[in-house]
Amino acid sequence: MGPTHHPERLSPGGEADPVTRPPVRERRSERGAAVIEVVILVPALGLFLALIITGGRVALAHQAVEASASEAARAASISRTQGHAETLASSAAAASLTGQNTRCLRTTVAVDTSGFATPVGTPASVGATVTCQVDLTGLLPGLPGSMDITATVRSPLDTYRER
Repeated sequence: MGPTHHPERLSPGGEADPVTRPPVRERRSERGAAVIEVVILVPALGLFLALIITGGRVALAHQAVEASASEAARAASISRTQGHAETLASSAAAASLTGQNTRCLRTTVAVDTSGFATPVGTPASVGATVTCQVDLTGLLPGLPGSMDITATVRSPLDTYRER
């Protein structure tokens, strides 16, 4: 059996053309395609970068507030009186946030010293709640200007210590 002859695949000499090439199409001009790609990609990459920065700022602030609440609760738990516990907890929280370079628009520290009222020999604890208002203005469109980050930590009082 010989090669199959198809009239559309014949060479000018009448023989079968072993390689059939598709017709060559004229290429359209691709001028400006790179500009369009850049115009689409740059804002998307900018938003993605701003989202990463915002997430990082919130995560770092959350860690700093947790550490600050822990230090405040610890300072309150080693105090001898309720009044002194509140004062020490507030100053410890402020010092912790300052030491970690956390810039809060507003900071509040609430100390629960009700554990000091329990009788000696009864397990008790004190707690500290620290709230930091983090500035988010200008990072991403549509985000609120600030965000409150709150952490609460409890620390035990010495059961047999004089209260």
